[in-house]
This record gives sequence, C-alpha cells and structure tokens, in this order.
Amino acid sequence: MPGAGKRSGTDRTRPGRGQSAERPKHVKDPARTVALETLRAVRERDAYANLVLPAFLREYSVQGRDAALATELGYGASRTLGVLDAVIAECAGREIADIDGPLLDVLRLGTYQLLRTRIEPHAAVHTAVELARAESGAGRAGFVNAVLRRVTERSPQDWVARLAPPDPIGRLAFEYAHPEWIAQAFADALGPDVGELRDLLAADDARPVVHLVARPGDITAEELALVTGGEEGRWSPYAVYLEGGDPGSLEPVREGMAAVQDEGSQLVVLALTRAPLHGSDTGRWLDLCAGPGGKTALLGALAGIDGYRVDAVEPAAHRAQLVRSATRDMPVEVHIVDGRDSGLPAGYDRILVDAPCTGLGALRRRPEARWRRTPGDVADLVALQRELVTAAWDLLRPGGVLVYSTCSPHLPETVAVVADTVRRTGAEQLDARELLPGVTGLGAGPAVQLWPHRHGTDAMFVAALRKPQ
Repeated sequence: MPGAGKRSGTDRTRPGRGQSAERPKHVKDPARTVALETLRAVRERDAYANLVLPAFLREYSVQGRDAALATELGYGASRTLGVLDAVIAECAGREIADIDGPLLDVLRLGTYQLLRTRIEPHAAVHTAVELARAESGAGRAGFVNAVLRRVTERSPQDWVARLAPPDPIGRLAFEYAHPEWIAQAFADALGPDVGELRDLLAADDARPVVHLVARPGDITAEELALVTGGEEGRWSPYAVYLEGGDPGSLEPVREGMAAVQDEGSQLVVLALTRAPLHGSDTGRWLDLCAGPGGKTALLGALAGIDGYRVDAVEPAAHRAQLVRSATRDMPVEVHIVDGRDSGLPAGYDRILVDAPCTGLGALRRRPEARWRRTPGDVADLVALQRELVTAAWDLLRPGGVLVYSTCSPHLPETVAVVADTVRRTGAEQLDARELLPGVTGLGAGPAVQLWPHRHGTDAMFVAALRKPQ
C-alpha cells in the first residue's frame, strides 16, 4: 500500500555507505560487520533494516551460520533501539545525542548481545571493542569497553526494573521494546482483552516466521509446502510457513508461482472475494491502494480464474511499476493516479481500500519502524484514510462491497474510520467474521482484528461495507 510520511531523496533500500563505500569485503568478523553496517544505514539514511541487511549479506558473501547471526543481531538491535539507547545513556552518563554516531552503532550492537542473546558477555564486549578499534582507534575503543562493562553489571531484568516507567503499560512497553504510546494503542484496541497485552507485545517483539502465498492457478499450498520444505498455513488456503532461509532463492518464488506475503494480508483479499453482493458479480474489481502489489497479485490471480478483471491504483510511478511486475500475465490494469481522484468510471462490484496507515500491525516485520512513528503521524493518515474510503464509495455500485483494511490496530485508523463511513453513507456493515470461516479468536465483530499472538499474522484490521441498493 502507498506509504505515508516517507522522506524524498533518500534510498532506504541500497547498501551504499556514502564516503565509506570502499570498505574491504573480506573482514575478520563478517556477521557483526554486516549487523553494524545495517545499524549504520538505519541511523544515517533512515534505511529499512529488512531491505538493506540482505544486500549486505550478499555484498560481504556471508552465508550459513554467520548469515543467521548477522540477521539476528541486525534485526534484533534495530527492533530494540529505544531500550538499548536507554541502557547505553545510563551507562555512558551522557545523552545518546552526545555520543558519536559510529560509536553508538557499536554500542547498540554490543548492548543487544549482552541483553538479548546467549552470547557470552566477554565475547560480546571483546568483539565490540575490536569493531570500535577498527572504526575509531584505541581511545574510543576504551570508551566502548567501559560502557559495555557497566552494562554487564546488571541482568536484563534488573535493567527493566531500573529504567522502565512505573505504570503497568509503560513497564511492559519497555520490557518488550515498544514505545509506550504504541503499547497503549494496542491496549486500547484489545479492549476487554487487555489482559493479553503482554502476550501481544512479546509476539510483536519476536522475529516472525516467513509466510508465502501460493499463486492460485499456478501452484497449491500443498505443492508449495512440499517443494520448499515449509508447512501449510492455518487460515489461508494459499499460505505456507517457512522457518528461515532466503525465500527469494526458492524456485517457486523466482518463477512467480509464489511470493512472500503475510497470511493476514491473504485473508484481507479473501474477505473481499467472499463478501456477498446484492446482484451478480460482473467481474469489475478495484484495488484503490495497490502498491507495492502483494494483495493486488492475489486478487488478480483469483480474478483470472473466473474471467474477471482488476483495476489497480497507485500514485507513485516506481511503486506502480512494482505492481505491474507483481501482476505480470494477470488481468490487472495499473493506473498511476491518486486514489482520491482517480477518474475511473463508477460501477465496481468489489473494491479494496488497503489504506496507508501507521503500520503498527506490521512492526515485527519492519524492525526499526516502531522507533520512527510518532503519535503526530496519526491525524494526517486518518484524514487520508477517510478521503480514500469516500472516493471508493463513490466508485462502488449499489449492492457492491467495499473492504477497508489497515496493517494497524490503532482505533482512530480502524473502527473510527468505519463508523464515520457508516454514519455518512448509510453503508451496511457486514460481519467480516463470516468471510473468514475457520479463523478463531476474531472477537465480537462485525469488524475483524487479527493479532500476532492469536493468529500468527500481522495485526490486520478488516471491515466489509455493502452499498444499499
């Protein structure tokens, strides 16, 4: 789906390091070097860890156990930045802003190993000091050594007790590496099930299993599981789970018969295709927020089986190209226009509005994202969400169905948007639970909120609205 609040002029996907691009590729500690390069890219360029780390693995030819260690350290340290910084500031006796950036990267890497891994403390300290010495010389290596020695003086539990806020939600947020405002948003969305907050935060703090989607008409989930060594999914008939490895190296993915896609996203598409219409389905479907194309591809594959067609809207040209690539050889037409004023003719049977959002439901797959979002992001996104739903409603035929989804459980972005739409339009809200048969733990309805700790998916929100005839 189209991003919001992204900075222009910054490539968050490339491994390039500006003035340091000529570093040798053969290094003494390749795993930690890759992790350190990832942290540097996140800090210096606002890079996405899950995009640059694989590129660094290839650049440094890191494979096997070293690749697994680099991934754990790079993603883990990115995911826990706020907690690491609080501990580092306490041990350094100075604000994080007063610590030189390259040294801060090393300290974050070392502190993560001390607090969140089973790596022996002496090994974590020693390797961090060596990295600091190589980066900045013996003097600054001594500073790193002193700070990390102080980190080792307390257990992870003791650091939580010392630095976490006193209130219950603040403490849980610190313990499981979330900004407090996000933990509070989760608590609000859980409502009467707020007792599950610890389990939710713990699941959100863990590295997720890779989910694949088997392209309908090309390969079944059973076949995909056999070919990849994965396990068929619990909820989506097209989902396969992988424990690890590089999914891009798998033949079905390379051949376009499968792709990486969270099972929750698959369920969003299935909800749209299963929703009951008034009148017959003429096969005009619309994905109003298509980029980068994952949901559009599944929608297009399903449409193709029945001889239907999908229009896909994406305002950014480079993301529109991603949609075209993902839907190659499918009955999908991509339109590079703003979804709020697409110019498309009305009369669609089914419309998906997978709206730009804070992404709070997918934080486990975007390690550093939780430390970038702020409460101030919400108001502009909610305004955009409402405008997109209004535009989609005008394009929907009487008796047609609109599915509104976000990869965020935050109430202003979910139930509040839906309630406002129902109030303004007189829409009939369908029970979305009935569109996901077999999926348990969906709550009281009529909207559906998926959860990492209950369903193993991203925290996707799904609501289905039917237009009165």
